[in-house]
Amino acid sequence: EEKVAVFAVTGMTCAACAGSVEKAVKRLPGVHDAAVDVLGCRAQVAFYPAFVSEEKIRETIEDVGFGAKLIDEELKEKSILVCRLHIKGMTCTSCANTVESALQAVPGVQRASVALAIEEAEIRYNRRVVAAIQLVNAVEESGFEAILVTAGEDRSRIDLKVDGILNERSVMIVKSSVQALPGVEDIKIDTELQKITISYKPDQTGPRDLIEVIESAGSGHIAVSIYPEADGREQHRNGEITQYRQSFLWSLLFTIPVFLTSMVFMYIPGLKEGLDKKVVNMMSIGELLRWILSTPVQFVIGRKFYTGAYKAMCHGSPNMDVLIALGTNTAYFYSVYSVLRAATSENYMSTDFFETSSMLISFILLGKYLEILAKGKTSEAIAKLMDLAPETATVLMYDKEGNVVSEKEIDSRLIQKNDVIKVIPGGKVASDGFVIWGQSHVNESMITGESRPVAKRKGDTVIGGTVNENGVLHVRATFVGSESALAQIVRLVESAQMAKAPVQKFADQISKVFVPLVSSVTLC
Repeated sequence: EEKVAVFAVTGMTCAACAGSVEKAVKRLPGVHDAAVDVLGCRAQVAFYPAFVSEEKIRETIEDVGFGAKLIDEELKEKSILVCRLHIKGMTCTSCANTVESALQAVPGVQRASVALAIEEAEIRYNRRVVAAIQLVNAVEESGFEAILVTAGEDRSRIDLKVDGILNERSVMIVKSSVQALPGVEDIKIDTELQKITISYKPDQTGPRDLIEVIESAGSGHIAVSIYPEADGREQHRNGEITQYRQSFLWSLLFTIPVFLTSMVFMYIPGLKEGLDKKVVNMMSIGELLRWILSTPVQFVIGRKFYTGAYKAMCHGSPNMDVLIALGTNTAYFYSVYSVLRAATSENYMSTDFFETSSMLISFILLGKYLEILAKGKTSEAIAKLMDLAPETATVLMYDKEGNVVSEKEIDSRLIQKNDVIKVIPGGKVASDGFVIWGQSHVNESMITGESRPVAKRKGDTVIGGTVNENGVLHVRATFVGSESALAQIVRLVESAQMAKAPVQKFADQISKVFVPLVSSVTLC
């Protein structure tokens, strides 16, 4: 009877190291298959205990020059998971600290890190104590919107877009048809967004099977494709950029005249006399103009700061919006008081600070606009990593005798485990796997940094996103989707965004008390 063992391998630094381990293990008699994960430092070996032992496999890995230790089978049912959440509504470090504190207060959460730059949270939690949906609820209770990116469980999740009419009857048919597939664990259908979310075990089924079943259940009246999740996030970010740019430009339209009337025109003969002309008692034309121009900046353009401050105070976590609201309101309402007193008095000389409130809001909007642009650059850098993978792949179809009968070009995101992919010269490898036919040289520099092409023949492993130099290769997919080396590199880059330098941690500690302290001093 076949058995599977997992080894922790230390000392691997690149794909070539993983290839050496894999080759050595596969040469052992009784080894059916072996797969090495260089990023996870793991080697999974399928073997027949009658011919080879776990100890022999471990010694073989060590003979190649790497450390090896058998991982207990109980670790396969590990209870500690790492999930990721996309969080909307964070505007400053104080917001990120609020979310982080809310997550760390949930029982079962071991560690929570929030990155403001990419608007994501990474949580290490015990699934026996808390569920991922409870983490989402904890974030939303703190006043922010959270979307589950990955729950960290041993299953894959896919969002599918439906083009067609989904009525109550068709929804029931689709649900029952999909749930009948082996490996499907959960299905949710959103008729408003025309979106189907399915959780499944990649070892038993895949996205192509799911799409075929849904389309057949719709009797040809619906078409299914992968939901453009990344595009939705990009649209949200572009919407934020447009919103802040327009707000900043509108604020400039009102702020520049306020600035000129208070700081420039007062020193120009002729204009100064006109602005100093009294309207009612001691209230001048310049004061009235500044009042009129600064009011829309304070209450219309700057309303988002009032909304953010109100939400923050409701949850007992004052943020920078509170300071902005306090500072600008103090300048604005003191100026209103001063102007009104001048209008009702014949000898009171008023002093207004309308330009302070309007200019402060304008500068903050400019800062927010530049901050969102910087966030977009960070996301673009991560997206470029994913662009290394080709958009399409050629899948080979076999008959019962093992002969190739046809080939089909599909979206590379629809590749499933054990699919055989044809890679032509000059083309990119669409998925991690191993060569089952052909010889070639593959340029792996974009993944490993090795400038020289690596020779590949039957039994050698290849990495998704690398370029085939010459010769045709037939590759059997082993790691697809989130399991691929490219996806894991992207996760490492995203995790690096979560890491905080000691000085940043110190700054976060200060920010926790900075806003409440300044707010209390201002109110006093």
